[in-house]
Amino acid sequence: MNFKTCIRCGCFFSSEDLVCPNCKAKDEIDKNSIKQYLANNDIPENAESLSFYSGVSVKNINRYLQTKEFSNLKNSFDIKEL
Repeated sequence: MNFKTCIRCGCFFSSEDLVCPNCKAKDEIDKNSIKQYLANNDIPENAESLSFYSGVSVKNINRYLQTKEFSNLKNSFDIKEL
């Protein structure tokens, strides 16, 4: 059995995901916060602004931008910050 380290909290777990089961639920809450903000507002200039307005950390926003779900946002931000 292979153990991984959760990239969000650092705990050890066994799964194919990048985050542990506890953090997976937190990721969904964060993603929903971002989607809700974007549904009601213009896309901000950078990840720091999105973090400020959505309440999601820049670290997690940058991680989400690497996923297919938020790939459209990646083009809106300056690539240097990723």
